[in-house]
Amino acid sequence: MLTLPAFIVAIALLIAIHEYGHYRMAVACGVKVLRFSIGFGKPLLHWQSSPTSTEFVLALFPIGGYVKMLDEREGPVPPEQKHLAFNNQTLGRRSAIVVAGPLANLVLAVALYALVNWIGVVVPEAILSPPPAASLASQAGLAGGERVLRMGASGAELEPVASFDDMRWVLTRGALDGQDVRLVVTKAGQAEREVLLPLSTLDTTQVDAELFNRIGIDSPLTQPTIGKLQADGAAAQAGLRQGDEVQSVNGQPMQDGQQLRQYIRNSGAASGQIQPQLWTVLRGGQLLELAVTPKVVMDNGVAVGRIGAFVGSRPAMVTVTYGPVQGIWRGIVQTWDISTMTLKMMGKMLIGQASLKNISGPLTIADFAGKSAGMGVIQYLTFLALVSVSLGVLNLLPLPVLDGGHLMYYLWEGATGKPVSERWMEGLQRGGIALLMVMMLIAFFNDITRLLG
Repeated sequence: MLTLPAFIVAIALLIAIHEYGHYRMAVACGVKVLRFSIGFGKPLLHWQSSPTSTEFVLALFPIGGYVKMLDEREGPVPPEQKHLAFNNQTLGRRSAIVVAGPLANLVLAVALYALVNWIGVVVPEAILSPPPAASLASQAGLAGGERVLRMGASGAELEPVASFDDMRWVLTRGALDGQDVRLVVTKAGQAEREVLLPLSTLDTTQVDAELFNRIGIDSPLTQPTIGKLQADGAAAQAGLRQGDEVQSVNGQPMQDGQQLRQYIRNSGAASGQIQPQLWTVLRGGQLLELAVTPKVVMDNGVAVGRIGAFVGSRPAMVTVTYGPVQGIWRGIVQTWDISTMTLKMMGKMLIGQASLKNISGPLTIADFAGKSAGMGVIQYLTFLALVSVSLGVLNLLPLPVLDGGHLMYYLWEGATGKPVSERWMEGLQRGGIALLMVMMLIAFFNDITRLLG
């Protein structure tokens, strides 16, 4: 039930910050602001300190907002107020007012990331689970259980790895940039060694779970233990109990919860009756052998095995915190990295090197908002920071209906000494709206596909 409230709070806050950026810069540049509105439609709340001051409005539909400034193109302006009109400001001031909205979102993202860095976040340690046999990690000699100490793009300085999330982020950047990544790892009883992952060989048309599966670093190491069981599940019927530690299945050693889950899932590939599997488990210090027969179920049209129990323990966790200055600097780096990665993904989609399935719409955002809010304050703040970066970057795109489109007009005006003609502006506005509508339709289609899938 948190999904809708969390989504509305998130969008309203991010839009308010965006519009406040426009508003504050307009006031600083001497432009008269007539209305500051959060949302569209019928005003629910509004207040004004005097008849000539800015009217602040909270409207019925909070998915949007605007700042209405005095402008001769919008209506008649008294002669004594012409110097307060937006259209009479210098090119530099108009540009500053336009760019202030997206900049406010990026500054908010830095502040949110810094706050998370100061509070600290509990995340999985950078300990690898056994990789799939055909993955890059397996081919590079990783077997599971290795702790990643340092990593970085090939040819660059290696940086310390604080968590599994840090490691995934470096891998994502390397895959998108087509750069190989070096890892320095260690394992109990072994010396440090360097491993090269040739990410430049990957097809990155779609950045999803399958990409990390091909890399071979999909999840942190967990113990192959049995958790809560369903009363009528295959696990309970076979005599498995909560807390059992699975040592092997049909003679194959099980080192990790993900490895065991994948083994169970793949056992349904034949779509027929699964033969009983010989499980060796450790219970109370004693080894036991049990015959477990997973049940075949259909998952998105694929026959998979299920045992009706939670498989795998919680990974080893670490609390990552940063000091005042380091927390802010890391917030700046995180915001910059996500901004550049977003632009790279958009560029790849534009030239056909990345799938349009990567575009997410409001339904996916709402789903993530609800999930992050349910997971705790830190996760929700991180979600807000990520969406704030996306909103800031999106608005800087050179589309006529966005802030970046207005900056494009001003760039033309600065280069030619005259503004874009009304005829051209109308045509560009219509084209921009059409393109934005197409993007929204793709985003909605992807949302529905994900939710129904």
